[in-house]
Amino acid sequence: MKYVNEFREPEKAAALRKQITQLSNQLNKPLKLMEVCGGHTHSIFKYGIEDILPPNLELIHGPGCPVCVMPKGRLDDAIAISQNHNVILATFGDTMRVPGSTTNLLQAKATGADIRMVYSPLDSLQIARDNPDKEIVFFALGFETTAPSTALTILQAAAENITNFSMFSNHVLVIPALQALLDNPDLQLDGFIGPGHVSMVIGTNPYQFIAQKYHKPIVIAGFEPLDILQSIWMILQQLVENRCEVENQYNRLVEPAGNLIALQAMNQVFAVRENFDWRGLGEIPESGLKIRAEYAQFDAEEKFIIPNLKVADHKACKCGEILKGVLKPWECKVFGTACTPETPIGSCMVSSEGACAAYYKYGRLSAISKKAQQLATSK
Repeated sequence: MKYVNEFREPEKAAALRKQITQLSNQLNKPLKLMEVCGGHTHSIFKYGIEDILPPNLELIHGPGCPVCVMPKGRLDDAIAISQNHNVILATFGDTMRVPGSTTNLLQAKATGADIRMVYSPLDSLQIARDNPDKEIVFFALGFETTAPSTALTILQAAAENITNFSMFSNHVLVIPALQALLDNPDLQLDGFIGPGHVSMVIGTNPYQFIAQKYHKPIVIAGFEPLDILQSIWMILQQLVENRCEVENQYNRLVEPAGNLIALQAMNQVFAVRENFDWRGLGEIPESGLKIRAEYAQFDAEEKFIIPNLKVADHKACKCGEILKGVLKPWECKVFGTACTPETPIGSCMVSSEGACAAYYKYGRLSAISKKAQQLATSK
């Protein structure tokens, strides 16, 4: 199947649904599968995939939204950088509205900070070329999906000897996060829908520990409805056959070894941090990327004094539990009332890849109630 519409054919979706139901009936127990990627979460709600799954099959929404896992303290650090004289802070649009402890980047911009939305780190490098008398800082974040473009931008800045440009690196790694989830005794999962975009970079090989050490099946999946349904079918097939393997449904784009050029750029520019703080998951060892000493002139953490404070989430916000898959968005008391996309209290309501934003956008409250009743009955 080469064209997008072929991945959305209702007849094929109905056939997959039937096979999923048959396998689910064979297993005859409550099943929990986690989709790790925020892009999958968005697609699942956009296409109503949860509504057609059997009642004993529950999808858990994991910490695969890069904006959502950003702790408040790092947002406060970015705002502090933007307050420096002669600084232009550039970042992606979603990041602008993520709440810090007292304000967000959009509000800081409204009060006078020069903060600009860009679509690529290369855009921020162009701002540096156009403003040689200013210090340009790119607020870099995301998983292995976006880290290569950040690395290549630093390499380009070095090649051009651009001295008024730096990065505030908040890139994180998916594998340590998955290990933290698997080590959490409160979260009992039967399998994983593996991230498609991240896997285009890192490949399928790094996930082997999930099958070998934790004995859980994982299937790397694409983002169209048939991709996701087929990946669910593949996981259930493994469970029925008592297998635990890493399988690749997204083989039209994902290679076992990943993108070697992207990985080389990442390894050249970045080193792994000893620890990094994740919203909801706390500190995870070796889960973040920092800029190597060889490129320290492009490291905002070396150029500027940064508060580096740890800030607790809003007491009413349950983003942490939602990111771990322990709670569903509707179980948060402020969901859809005090916390909306227009007035987000937590980060999960900001990004289109956040579980709360996906639930809210696609108006699924009646379906949510029905699914909750089905799950309660099946347990």
